[in-house]
Amino acid sequence: MADIVIIGGHGKVALKLERLLAERGDRVDAIIRNPEHAGDIEAAGANPVVADIELLDVDGLAELFAGHDAVVWSAGAGGGNPARTIAVDRDAAIRTMAAAERAGVPRYVMVSYFDSPDRSVPDDNPFRHYAEAKADADEHLATSSLDWTILGPGRLTDDPGTGTIDAEAAESGAVSRDDVAAVAAAVLGDDRSIGRTIRFTAGDTPIAEAVAGA
Repeated sequence: MADIVIIGGHGKVALKLERLLAERGDRVDAIIRNPEHAGDIEAAGANPVVADIELLDVDGLAELFAGHDAVVWSAGAGGGNPARTIAVDRDAAIRTMAAAERAGVPRYVMVSYFDSPDRSVPDDNPFRHYAEAKADADEHLATSSLDWTILGPGRLTDDPGTGTIDAEAAESGAVSRDDVAAVAAAVLGDDRSIGRTIRFTAGDTPIAEAVAGA
């Protein structure tokens, strides 16, 4: 059994991940900003922790992380506000990495997106702020002392999961949120994924096999 903290605990992927982890016997703390979401967290088998990662400093985040075995970042500003995108997807994400190091939490899993890091997005494209923020966060994580894994799923869908993916896809494509959650659960249980960026779409390779790098 592992003690895992999920940042962005009310997201669609996060709720699915919480159920998977709880079902296999892990203890999960899910960080949420809105206390009205606590019931959904509990229904997924996790413990709701109300905190605003955008406001907490490294010490405050380290207090939340203390005693856990792994941190999962599954949060996001949601786009539309460039300043907040930078504040959450870059600045807060990087603070959580420093906090995990300070709290002695060795494992960190980042849920990113297929094309990150991508610094080729034009200045006049609204997606640029998000792409830059994710690139900064992912590159920072990859140079940290943490046992990191970065997940780069393709375009997310609500289709039923298949339990299989393509982790050798040359370009982004669709993948179900069910399967993204299953990949996150798998990497948390397989140290062979440490130090790897796993980009994936829907495919035919069993998730455990893809995560193991077989």
